[in-house]
Amino acid sequence: MKLVGIVGSIAEDSYNRKLMTFIANRFNNLADIEVVSIKDVPMFSEDNDQTNGMAVQYLKHRIENADGVIMATPEHNHTTTAALKSTIEWLSYKIHPLEDKPVLIVGASYFTQGSSRAQLDLREILEAPGVNALVMPGNEFLLGNVRDAFDEDGNLKDGGTVNRLANLLEKFSKWVNVLKALKGPEPADAYKNEDLTASGKTDTTIEGVKPGDPDWVEKAAKITNAASGKDYVKLDAGVLTVDQINWFLKSIPAELTYVDDNNQFLYYNHKAPASKMFASRTPQQPGSPMSVVHPDVRNVHDHVKQVVHTLRTGKTDLFQLAEPVDKKNVKWVVNNYQAIHDDENVYRGINEIVFDFWPVVKKYLEMTGQKLVDDPNSKVDANANASAKEETSTKPVAEPVAADTEASASSTEEETSTTPAPVSQAPATQAPAMDASASASEDAPEEPEVDTDASASK
Repeated sequence: MKLVGIVGSIAEDSYNRKLMTFIANRFNNLADIEVVSIKDVPMFSEDNDQTNGMAVQYLKHRIENADGVIMATPEHNHTTTAALKSTIEWLSYKIHPLEDKPVLIVGASYFTQGSSRAQLDLREILEAPGVNALVMPGNEFLLGNVRDAFDEDGNLKDGGTVNRLANLLEKFSKWVNVLKALKGPEPADAYKNEDLTASGKTDTTIEGVKPGDPDWVEKAAKITNAASGKDYVKLDAGVLTVDQINWFLKSIPAELTYVDDNNQFLYYNHKAPASKMFASRTPQQPGSPMSVVHPDVRNVHDHVKQVVHTLRTGKTDLFQLAEPVDKKNVKWVVNNYQAIHDDENVYRGINEIVFDFWPVVKKYLEMTGQKLVDDPNSKVDANANASAKEETSTKPVAEPVAADTEASASSTEEETSTTPAPVSQAPATQAPAMDASASASEDAPEEPEVDTDASASK
């Protein structure tokens, strides 16, 4: 279960932030709780619409991708804070991510009442028309005398308080699941809400340069003072120069494309002219919205939206398409769409990996002394060159042939097995159903049908 914890204070040293952080760390067995700040959200003003501003869009995406929300509020003059009230105004003005979203209210204050009046005020705001949040009824957590509540490590001292909080979180998680069950499956056309024009913003969006500008890379680099050339970059497991990173990415025997969570095309490992690529790209395309990268021919936009939505909502982390060919044992290009997540497991975009699978299979057969033969039990059209569901797999039967005993420096039982499956089948997913002649992975027949152009690069 994914929850977002919104801290209603923008103070540097906030006890409500301490409370929310404690909840996220202590109860990570119940849910993955991401604590977010509202300090960058501007004060609400209809005259200065910031709906598409980075701070508001960041919260919007976090809430939409969560199963529920926890709000921690201090008490200011018997009410919640002006900062939290203003944030909710933005989230109910032109966008409504809190609508029908389960919300739990907690709070801490200096005195014995533990923000009780602020929680009542916040409850009324969240249940107001236009917000329409589903605030958990009949339960509240009031942490009074908060100055003495935490130890030096940020943990609540009183065991009884921790137990009450644990019981509350367990009830909330059950309540979220009940509401999810009552809501039922999402509509079949939910994918149509995907915005391929990249009109929104995320916390990594580069502002000051128009998406689609043919000089986007140079302008964006100037705005961000981006590292380049021999500048060093510290990575998770190493330090490389920008040049070394580029050399490394270009050396990978596959075409790589990065599209962010705002559906903006940011990068590809430029290594060949567009005419010689499986999924053609040009140096002028980075920075463009997906709607421009994929011209809307034969309803391509609808198909792309289905794939993006499937990955964004976590129905699957990998979606695959195989481009059909007319002959066996020749070029077999596979488009892999891999969901990208950050360290908090929040969706951050898509890594498209395109490569010809056949040379790998061919090398495997040469090194193991085997060959591919038709499976007489297969129900798939042998000329389709794409896989259907696992139960009707096109998995070839490998037949041993005389192998050069020195073809490999090391031979094992596995390497000389007589029944391997050289071409692995993509796992069944909940992705939109694909035409058997177009996809390397298909499932969920109730979803709208997608053809071979579902997300093929244009």
